[in-house]
Amino acid sequence: MAMVRILMSLATIAILFGSTMAANHTVGAPKGRWDESTDLTTWAASETFLVGDSLIFVYTPNHDVLEVRKADYDSCQTTNAISTNGGGMTIISLSSTGKRYFICGTGGHCASGMKLEVNTLATAPVVPPPVSPPVKSPVSAPSPKIAPKISPVSAPSPKNAPKISPVSAPSPKSLAPTPKNAPKSSPAASSPETPSLPPSSTDFVPTSSPSSADKISVIASSTVGFGLVTMMLFFM
Repeated sequence: MAMVRILMSLATIAILFGSTMAANHTVGAPKGRWDESTDLTTWAASETFLVGDSLIFVYTPNHDVLEVRKADYDSCQTTNAISTNGGGMTIISLSSTGKRYFICGTGGHCASGMKLEVNTLATAPVVPPPVSPPVKSPVSAPSPKIAPKISPVSAPSPKNAPKISPVSAPSPKSLAPTPKNAPKSSPAASSPETPSLPPSSTDFVPTSSPSSADKISVIASSTVGFGLVTMMLFFM
Protein backbone atom coordinates (compact mmCIF):
# COMPACT_ATOMS: atom_id res chain seq x y z
CA MET A 1 0.00 0.00 0.00
CA ALA A 2 2.83 2.39 0.76
CA MET A 3 4.37 1.81 -2.66
CA VAL A 4 1.01 2.51 -4.35
CA ARG A 5 0.66 5.75 -2.43
CA ILE A 6 4.15 6.80 -3.47
CA LEU A 7 3.43 6.08 -7.12
CA MET A 8 0.14 7.97 -6.98
CA SER A 9 1.90 10.93 -5.37
CA LEU A 10 4.55 10.94 -8.07
CA ALA A 11 1.87 10.77 -10.78
CA THR A 12 0.00 13.68 -9.20
CA ILE A 13 3.18 15.71 -8.99
CA ALA A 14 3.97 14.96 -12.64
CA ILE A 15 0.47 16.02 -13.69
CA LEU A 16 0.66 19.23 -11.70
CA PHE A 17 4.16 19.95 -12.99
CA GLY A 18 3.05 19.29 -16.56
CA SER A 19 0.03 21.49 -16.20
CA THR A 20 2.09 24.33 -14.83
CA MET A 21 4.66 23.98 -17.65
CA ALA A 22 2.02 23.75 -20.42
CA ALA A 23 1.05 26.91 -22.31
CA ASN A 24 -2.14 27.97 -24.05
CA HIS A 25 -1.70 29.65 -27.43
CA THR A 26 -4.65 31.73 -28.61
CA VAL A 27 -4.36 31.69 -32.38
CA GLY A 28 -3.62 35.15 -33.84
CA ALA A 29 -3.51 36.87 -30.42
CA PRO A 30 -3.01 39.47 -29.23
CA LYS A 31 -3.64 41.51 -32.38
CA GLY A 32 -5.82 39.02 -34.25
CA ARG A 33 -7.63 35.74 -34.16
CA TRP A 34 -8.75 32.85 -36.37
CA ASP A 35 -9.94 34.85 -39.42
CA GLU A 36 -8.88 35.97 -42.91
CA SER A 37 -7.37 39.32 -41.90
CA THR A 38 -4.74 37.92 -39.46
CA ASP A 39 -1.27 36.95 -40.71
CA LEU A 40 -1.32 33.46 -39.21
CA THR A 41 2.01 32.39 -40.75
CA THR A 42 3.91 35.24 -39.06
CA TRP A 43 2.12 34.58 -35.77
CA ALA A 44 3.06 30.88 -35.80
CA ALA A 45 6.72 31.76 -36.50
CA SER A 46 6.80 33.97 -33.38
CA GLU A 47 5.54 31.19 -31.07
CA THR A 48 7.22 28.07 -29.61
CA PHE A 49 4.92 25.04 -29.34
CA LEU A 50 5.82 22.25 -26.89
CA VAL A 51 4.27 18.91 -26.06
CA GLY A 52 1.44 19.53 -23.58
CA ASP A 53 0.56 22.98 -24.93
CA SER A 54 -2.89 23.80 -26.29
CA LEU A 55 -4.17 25.79 -29.30
CA ILE A 56 -7.24 27.94 -28.73
CA PHE A 57 -9.17 28.96 -31.87
CA VAL A 58 -11.58 31.86 -31.37
CA TYR A 59 -13.74 32.69 -34.42
CA THR A 60 -17.16 33.78 -35.65
CA PRO A 61 -19.90 31.28 -36.65
CA ASN A 62 -19.14 31.60 -40.37
CA HIS A 63 -15.76 29.89 -39.76
CA ASP A 64 -14.70 26.45 -38.62
CA VAL A 65 -11.49 24.53 -37.88
CA LEU A 66 -10.41 21.52 -39.97
CA GLU A 67 -7.26 19.49 -39.22
CA VAL A 68 -5.87 18.11 -42.47
CA ARG A 69 -2.77 16.41 -43.88
CA LYS A 70 0.15 18.17 -45.56
CA ALA A 71 -1.09 17.60 -49.14
CA ASP A 72 -4.59 18.88 -48.34
CA TYR A 73 -3.10 21.83 -46.47
CA ASP A 74 -1.11 22.88 -49.56
CA SER A 75 -4.09 22.47 -51.93
CA CYS A 76 -6.74 23.73 -49.45
CA GLN A 77 -8.68 20.43 -49.85
CA THR A 78 -11.50 20.13 -47.28
CA THR A 79 -13.05 16.75 -48.21
CA ASN A 80 -10.47 14.52 -46.47
CA ALA A 81 -10.21 16.34 -43.10
CA ILE A 82 -8.86 14.47 -40.06
CA SER A 83 -11.27 16.37 -37.78
CA THR A 84 -13.87 19.14 -38.18
CA ASN A 85 -14.67 21.60 -35.37
CA GLY A 86 -17.11 24.56 -35.06
CA GLY A 87 -19.08 26.57 -32.54
CA GLY A 88 -16.95 29.73 -32.24
CA MET A 89 -14.15 28.22 -30.01
CA THR A 90 -12.01 25.12 -30.53
CA ILE A 91 -9.21 23.82 -28.22
CA ILE A 92 -6.61 21.47 -29.75
CA SER A 93 -4.17 19.71 -27.41
CA LEU A 94 -0.65 19.25 -28.73
CA SER A 95 0.08 15.83 -27.24
CA SER A 96 2.90 14.71 -29.55
CA THR A 97 5.83 16.12 -31.43
CA GLY A 98 5.67 16.93 -35.10
CA LYS A 99 3.82 19.19 -37.51
CA ARG A 100 0.04 19.59 -37.62
CA TYR A 101 -2.04 21.47 -40.20
CA PHE A 102 -5.31 23.40 -39.79
CA ILE A 103 -7.51 25.20 -42.33
CA CYS A 104 -10.90 26.90 -42.48
CA GLY A 105 -13.56 24.80 -44.27
CA THR A 106 -15.56 27.76 -45.57
CA GLY A 107 -15.19 28.09 -49.33
CA GLY A 108 -12.32 30.39 -50.37
CA HIS A 109 -11.14 31.15 -46.81
CA CYS A 110 -8.15 28.77 -46.93
CA ALA A 111 -7.01 30.23 -50.23
CA SER A 112 -7.27 33.72 -48.65
CA GLY A 113 -4.72 32.76 -45.98
CA MET A 114 -6.88 31.23 -43.25
CA LYS A 115 -4.55 28.28 -42.63
CA LEU A 116 -2.10 27.37 -39.85
CA GLU A 117 0.97 25.10 -39.64
CA VAL A 118 2.15 24.19 -36.11
CA ASN A 119 5.46 22.43 -35.29
CA THR A 120 5.36 20.87 -31.81
CA LEU A 121 8.68 20.33 -30.03
CA ALA A 122 9.57 18.05 -27.12
CA THR A 123 11.48 20.73 -25.23
CA ALA A 124 12.14 24.36 -25.75
CA PRO A 125 15.22 25.04 -27.88
CA VAL A 126 18.20 26.48 -26.06
CA VAL A 127 18.90 29.89 -27.46
CA PRO A 128 22.45 31.02 -26.76
CA PRO A 129 22.69 34.49 -25.32
CA PRO A 130 23.85 37.15 -27.71
CA VAL A 131 27.56 37.59 -27.65
CA SER A 132 28.34 41.22 -27.09
CA PRO A 133 31.64 42.51 -28.43
CA PRO A 134 34.25 43.19 -25.78
CA VAL A 135 34.18 46.71 -24.53
CA LYS A 136 37.48 48.38 -25.17
CA SER A 137 38.45 50.76 -22.45
CA PRO A 138 39.56 54.08 -23.82
CA VAL A 139 43.26 54.67 -23.63
CA SER A 140 43.68 57.48 -21.16
CA ALA A 141 46.54 59.88 -21.46
CA PRO A 142 49.04 59.70 -18.59
CA SER A 143 48.40 62.18 -15.85
CA PRO A 144 51.00 64.85 -15.17
CA LYS A 145 51.89 63.14 -11.86
CA ILE A 146 53.01 59.88 -13.49
CA ALA A 147 54.27 61.38 -16.71
CA PRO A 148 58.04 60.89 -17.08
CA LYS A 149 60.05 64.01 -16.40
CA ILE A 150 62.20 65.04 -19.32
CA SER A 151 64.97 67.44 -18.35
CA PRO A 152 65.77 70.02 -21.02
CA VAL A 153 69.18 69.79 -22.58
CA SER A 154 71.07 72.78 -21.21
CA ALA A 155 73.91 74.45 -23.05
CA PRO A 156 77.35 74.01 -21.42
CA SER A 157 78.31 76.85 -19.12
CA PRO A 158 81.44 78.93 -19.89
CA LYS A 159 83.20 77.36 -16.88
CA ASN A 160 82.70 73.81 -18.13
CA ALA A 161 83.40 74.62 -21.77
CA PRO A 162 86.59 72.93 -23.06
CA LYS A 163 89.55 75.29 -23.42
CA ILE A 164 90.80 75.50 -26.98
CA SER A 165 94.37 76.84 -27.31
CA PRO A 166 95.00 79.02 -30.34
CA VAL A 167 97.02 77.40 -33.07
CA SER A 168 100.30 79.29 -33.46
CA ALA A 169 101.59 79.95 -36.94
CA PRO A 170 104.85 78.14 -37.77
CA SER A 171 107.99 80.28 -38.04
CA PRO A 172 109.68 80.69 -41.42
CA LYS A 173 112.73 78.71 -40.20
CA SER A 174 110.59 75.70 -39.30
CA LEU A 175 108.85 75.77 -42.71
CA ALA A 176 112.11 75.52 -44.66
CA PRO A 177 113.05 71.86 -45.26
CA THR A 178 116.37 70.75 -43.80
CA PRO A 179 118.30 68.27 -45.93
CA LYS A 180 119.02 65.06 -44.10
CA ASN A 181 122.59 64.52 -45.41
CA ALA A 182 123.74 68.18 -45.47
CA PRO A 183 127.12 68.65 -43.67
CA LYS A 184 127.12 70.67 -40.56
CA SER A 185 129.13 73.85 -41.13
CA SER A 186 130.88 75.80 -38.42
CA PRO A 187 130.29 79.51 -37.96
CA ALA A 188 133.74 80.30 -39.34
CA ALA A 189 133.12 78.43 -42.58
CA SER A 190 129.77 80.13 -43.14
CA SER A 191 131.50 83.48 -43.79
CA PRO A 192 134.55 82.94 -46.15
CA GLU A 193 134.94 86.59 -47.07
CA THR A 194 136.39 87.50 -43.64
CA PRO A 195 139.58 85.36 -43.05
CA SER A 196 140.84 85.06 -39.55
CA LEU A 197 144.22 86.82 -38.70
CA PRO A 198 146.70 85.84 -36.02
CA PRO A 199 146.58 88.06 -33.02
CA SER A 200 149.25 90.81 -32.98
CA SER A 201 151.61 91.51 -30.14
CA THR A 202 150.00 94.80 -29.59
CA ASP A 203 146.72 93.12 -29.15
CA PHE A 204 148.08 91.04 -26.24
CA VAL A 205 146.78 92.41 -23.07
CA PRO A 206 147.98 90.76 -19.91
CA THR A 207 145.17 89.61 -17.91
CA SER A 208 147.02 89.98 -14.61
CA SER A 209 150.22 91.66 -13.20
CA PRO A 210 153.19 89.39 -12.29
CA SER A 211 153.39 88.32 -8.73
CA SER A 212 156.37 88.96 -6.33
CA ALA A 213 157.65 85.39 -6.71
CA ASP A 214 157.87 85.81 -10.44
CA LYS A 215 159.82 89.02 -9.96
CA ILE A 216 162.38 87.33 -7.64
CA SER A 217 162.87 84.48 -10.08
CA VAL A 218 163.52 86.92 -12.92
CA ILE A 219 166.08 88.88 -10.88
CA ALA A 220 167.89 85.71 -9.82
CA SER A 221 168.07 84.39 -13.35
CA SER A 222 169.40 87.76 -14.53
CA THR A 223 172.12 87.75 -11.85
CA VAL A 224 173.24 84.20 -12.66
CA GLY A 225 173.33 85.02 -16.35
CA PHE A 226 175.39 88.13 -15.75
CA GLY A 227 177.90 86.20 -13.63
CA LEU A 228 178.33 83.56 -16.30
CA VAL A 229 178.97 86.20 -18.95
CA THR A 230 181.60 87.89 -16.75
CA MET A 231 183.47 84.62 -16.10
CA MET A 232 183.50 83.78 -19.79
CA LEU A 233 185.01 87.18 -20.62
CA PHE A 234 187.69 86.73 -17.84
CA PHE A 235 188.98 83.41 -19.14
CA MET A 236 189.08 84.61 -22.68
